[in-house]
Amino acid sequence: MSAEHIPIIKMDEFLLVTIQEGIHDRLAITLQEELTAKVASTGARGVLLDISGLDMVDSFLGRLLSTIASITRIMDAETVVVGMQPAIAITLVEMGLSMPGVLTALNVDKGMTLLRRRLSQAKEVTCVPDIKAIHDGSSDRG
Repeated sequence: MSAEHIPIIKMDEFLLVTIQEGIHDRLAITLQEELTAKVASTGARGVLLDISGLDMVDSFLGRLLSTIASITRIMDAETVVVGMQPAIAITLVEMGLSMPGVLTALNVDKGMTLLRRRLSQAKEVTCVPDIKAIHDGSSDRG
């Protein structure tokens, strides 16, 4: 059994995962499991996947990023891929790899700003009063 894993660091209400090398199947599964558990245990609202250390990407890694974004979304957290090198962006487009639900930012700071903005917008939407409750007179408001 391998002790190999990718560190997951908690930063405020977010988790930071830095992928610095090619990732194989077993490590990908380990990352998905550990990240899912960490989102659940910390209540993290966002995940930053830092791929600035990668100089190449393949379809496996593209699918992995998309899968992680889908898993975290189901767990009520947004995912932002940060630090993508221009060559990687070009490769992903040339491979025709679409990554639905994957947000991107140039670096960790911009990624955190994007996550905070999206969380703020989500709070505004969830703070809209229940129109039916107001109409029925069952609202807390007088």
